[in-house]
Amino acid sequence: MRANLVRAAPTTLFSSASSIRVPRACIVSKWLQSHGYATLETAKPQTVPLRKRLKDEAKRKKAEARTNSPKTAKSKETQPEQWELTVGIEIHAELNTACKLFSSAPAAAADSNALPNTNVAPFDAALPGTQPQFQIATLLPALRAAIALGCEVQRKSGWDRKHYFHWDQPNGYQITQYYQPFAEDGSLRLTAEDGVPKDDLNGAEEIAIGIKQIQMEQDTAKTTHHPPSTYHVDLNRAGHPLIEIITLPQIHSPQTAAALARKIQGILKSVDACVTGMELGGLRADVNVSVHKRGTSGSSHYGGVSGLGQRTEIKNLSSFAAIENAIVAEQNRQISVLEAGGVIEGETRGFTLGATETTRLRGKEGEVDYRYMPDADLPPLIIGSDLVAHLKDTLPELPDETVARLQKEYGLSSKDARTLASLDDGDRLEYMEETVKLLSSRLGPDEQKKAKLGKAVGNWVLHELGGMFTTSEMWQRCPITEVELADLIANVLQKQITSRTAKQLLVSLYDLPADGKRPTIEQLIEDGNLRLRPLSDEQYVELAEQIMDENRDLVETAKGRWQKGKMMWFVGQMVRRSEDGTVEPEKAKEVVRKLLEEA
Repeated sequence: MRANLVRAAPTTLFSSASSIRVPRACIVSKWLQSHGYATLETAKPQTVPLRKRLKDEAKRKKAEARTNSPKTAKSKETQPEQWELTVGIEIHAELNTACKLFSSAPAAAADSNALPNTNVAPFDAALPGTQPQFQIATLLPALRAAIALGCEVQRKSGWDRKHYFHWDQPNGYQITQYYQPFAEDGSLRLTAEDGVPKDDLNGAEEIAIGIKQIQMEQDTAKTTHHPPSTYHVDLNRAGHPLIEIITLPQIHSPQTAAALARKIQGILKSVDACVTGMELGGLRADVNVSVHKRGTSGSSHYGGVSGLGQRTEIKNLSSFAAIENAIVAEQNRQISVLEAGGVIEGETRGFTLGATETTRLRGKEGEVDYRYMPDADLPPLIIGSDLVAHLKDTLPELPDETVARLQKEYGLSSKDARTLASLDDGDRLEYMEETVKLLSSRLGPDEQKKAKLGKAVGNWVLHELGGMFTTSEMWQRCPITEVELADLIANVLQKQITSRTAKQLLVSLYDLPADGKRPTIEQLIEDGNLRLRPLSDEQYVELAEQIMDENRDLVETAKGRWQKGKMMWFVGQMVRRSEDGTVEPEKAKEVVRKLLEEA
């Protein structure tokens, strides 16, 4: 303990900054008092219990997290009038192939339940003397992807070695197509319905994001961490064929970046180039983020786009939410650094979903660090124009084309069409179209009627039948066949049963076992005496007038302000007070509307 020393006389003996060794306080006090000096003890620092310090620190971190959270990013998205965000994305997609890129070993996606290190060829393990042998079949899904993304397929492309040492890369290098990719100069168009914010559209209906190139390359082995210091390496994934889709830095919001990744995933699935999405690890994304002040030009350039700020790369993002949140966090960090007078370093950073900021992983590598060089063991890849033409002619329907067709042929809304096109890998859409086909054959193949039938079936498949499933996997075990749903809807459209009765039948049929004793829709209607026995026009009017006379206050309210909800209340009362199968809601609605107009 150090004391401020004051002598009774005006002369000071020691200064408080004395470097002399300080004895224990009690001895100092006694010695000074015996020599005529007084001591003025300094205030003792307040001792804070450890538990309280931990609690205070936890509170501080929570408050800081709330401030930096992506949820509150709009307030901290850092003065958009002053700063411009620029993002480029690199998406790595696992191709749907039976074998690996340079060996005949089974691809990991084809045998995901295989034991570790069982689907491994000698080249995958980098055994001495082994050489790569390009598997031609892996090229087909890659070409379908490139064509679907609007890229120009190059007649000649080459293979490069990207050198770096890590235990998940047995050769010490990755074979890729850095200098001569097989596809270049693509483009994707995004609209507000894809998730692009209005500010990015700037009054236009769509924006175009350029694709610089698509290259084929090897995947790495899978590493599993077993704390504290054990890592297991599984070579089953080593050598699995990937395509890397590299966009131009033309994205200016986190939402657009996530929308682009989502659209690319849908396109790859639709052409069978990639069978699993981000949620199952089939796609991974790296994002390059930079900011610069509006009205000024940055010193960096990339992909022919100049005037950019210094970029950082965030690696291995495995969900759309992670893409969006990581960009927000990195944007906020960069602007904070620049506003404080700092400089952004080119580096590779990481992000964990749920975190509020990115973390530095390492300095950013460049071409020199990777020592790119042509692979001497692989000849150039030559792709014939006849193969490309054949694949273009046989390319499956793309998601945007499917949505447009559903709207045109079946009269579906854009939202319902997009939902149907994206659910259950197309199985639900096939179910809906087969049901429409059966219904059309029963009611007549009229084109105008087809749109009406398509809208009705789409509503039942999405909302009534879809509402019974809690998970998407349950659709695979859907007990209602297309024939049963078509029969049910036909009875509704032909006014044999009411919509309410049909919904009750659907629930009953859903719970019945799918065996030979399962009754048909017609049997259920007859056995339950559910067939519609409509009231006469006079009976409709009489029932509606009776309910209105009992509720004059509601009549005056509905008539005065013309409230649709009040009108539908009268319709509901008519249905409840009548026997099942006697009141048709649409007819009751017409009667109530007419009586209210005359009241």
